[in-house]
Amino acid sequence: MKQNSADEVMDIIKTIRTVPNFPKEGIMFRDVTTLWKDKDAFAHSIRQFVELYSGKGIQKVAGIEARGLVIAGAVAAQINAGFVPLRKAGKLPAKTIQETYGLEYKDSETLQVHEAAISPGESVLIMDDLIATGGTAMAAAKLVERLGGNVHGFAFVIDLPDLGGKKKLEDAGFACFSQMAFDGH
Repeated sequence: MKQNSADEVMDIIKTIRTVPNFPKEGIMFRDVTTLWKDKDAFAHSIRQFVELYSGKGIQKVAGIEARGLVIAGAVAAQINAGFVPLRKAGKLPAKTIQETYGLEYKDSETLQVHEAAISPGESVLIMDDLIATGGTAMAAAKLVERLGGNVHGFAFVIDLPDLGGKKKLEDAGFACFSQMAFDGH
C-alpha cells in the first residue's frame, strides 16, 4: 500500500470534527461525518482501505453500527466482498446471535448479527470508524467467530491510543490498521 504523505494525513485529520464533552463530560468525540461530507477526503480514506485489503481473500466485510456501516459497505463493494451489518439489539429482522459488552461511557451495549450472515470458514474484515477501548471490536470478533468465520483483521479510520483498544486487539492476536491516531479521548 502506498504510504500517505504527512500532508495528506494532516489534510484528512483537518476534516474530522472534535466535539468536546459528548456524549458525556470528559469525552472528546471524533466525528467522521465531517470527513465523509468532503468527497475528496472520503474517497481518499476509502481508497486507502481498498488498496490495503484488495486481493487478500476477504469474503465478507462486517461493519459495526453505526458509522462503521458506512465505511464497511463502501469497502466491501470495491474489494468484491459481501457486506455484513453488525447492529445494536433489536434492529435486525431475522434470527440473530448477540454479544453484550461494556463501554467507556455507558454500562453495556449489545451487538447482533444475523445467524446466516457469515458461513463457516469465511474470511471477515471488521470495520468501524474508530477504536477506543476495544470492547465493541472484541464483541464483533466474538460474533464472527461464533458463526465460524475467521477474523482477517480490523480496520479503523481513527485510533484513540490513550484508551488502549488497538493494543488490546493486537494482544489478542488480531491484525489492526488505523488511518490516523488522535491523542486524548
